[in-house]
Amino acid sequence: MLYTVIGTVSSRAARVLWMLEELGLPYDHVPAPPQSEGVTAFNPAGKVPVLIAEGTPITDSTAILQYLADKHGQLTHPAGTLARARQDSLTQFLLDEFDANLWTAARHSFVLPEELRHSAIKNTLRWEFERSQKTLMHRMGDGHFVMGDQMTVPDIILTHCGNWALEAKFPITEHRLTEYLAAMRARPAYRRAMAR
Repeated sequence: MLYTVIGTVSSRAARVLWMLEELGLPYDHVPAPPQSEGVTAFNPAGKVPVLIAEGTPITDSTAILQYLADKHGQLTHPAGTLARARQDSLTQFLLDEFDANLWTAARHSFVLPEELRHSAIKNTLRWEFERSQKTLMHRMGDGHFVMGDQMTVPDIILTHCGNWALEAKFPITEHRLTEYLAAMRARPAYRRAMAR
């Protein structure tokens, strides 16, 4: 099966490219920026990534990741299991506490019209981000990955958010998270995806 990923590697499309590399699946990559014709043709909101699977566009990076994991039976726990419930809980935690804070900071840095930006909000977001790291440390498993010994969807989201945080100068305050991010970035599939 051939997939097409639409979106630049500097966007959340990086998550999808990495997932496909981890799965060892063939795909085409169209590095179209948000709001461009190449994106709005498939997603009227103009947001990336878009995955074209079997001729059908799928939007939202997390939905795409979980679709691919479920479809190919890798990087996920089976639906209906307690392990999957924990995985989904961690995914939602990362989206609510990491991704949302980083996206809000980005919006107040360069996305919103200048007259709507409030730079002071970033101090609150950094504080929340640091607090969320402490919570994450209590929720992480004992192995090399977020859930323990098996890489799953939340690992891709957490690593992407960690990279985003460093670029946005949101400090990584937990030593274990720093080590985790370095190990994830060293993965060959990650390196292949980021080289696009």
